[in-house]
Amino acid sequence: MTDTELTTRIEMLETRLMHQEGALDELTRTLLKQEKLVAEQRETIKRLENLIRTLTPANLAQPGEETPPPHY
Repeated sequence: MTDTELTTRIEMLETRLMHQEGALDELTRTLLKQEKLVAEQRETIKRLENLIRTLTPANLAQPGEETPPPHY
């Protein structure tokens, strides 16, 4: 191989590496956003679970006491 061919190959590899690093950075940012969203959803679920646990049977209607759906 000539010096020109080697230089061209090295430039091509550097360009590919640069694109891969960019893609990796983008994937990392996306993953961090998703981790944050999952953590927020986990906290929301915990709050909802606690809210449901605080409901007493007196607050809930018995199946026979519930009003029927509109299509009846």
